[in-house]
Amino acid sequence: MYWTLELVTYLEDAPWPATREELVDYALRSGAPMEVVENLKELEEEGPSVTYDHIEEIWPDYPTKDDFLFNEDEH
Repeated sequence: MYWTLELVTYLEDAPWPATREELVDYALRSGAPMEVVENLKELEEEGPSVTYDHIEEIWPDYPTKDDFLFNEDEH
């Protein structure tokens, strides 16, 4: 399983919180590349009702606004 910024952006608008099955369904319906679906299917679930509250639980390295050196006050 590997994530890139391009692949993970397909999940930004997913219906959080969601189970792995719901995320796979969302990825398929939204036309995400098969790599996204395959990565989601590789997620280890500890039970049938495990939910992911946000994208960082799937890809901990997901960049946030704090990761960019952009000062919004300057613009």
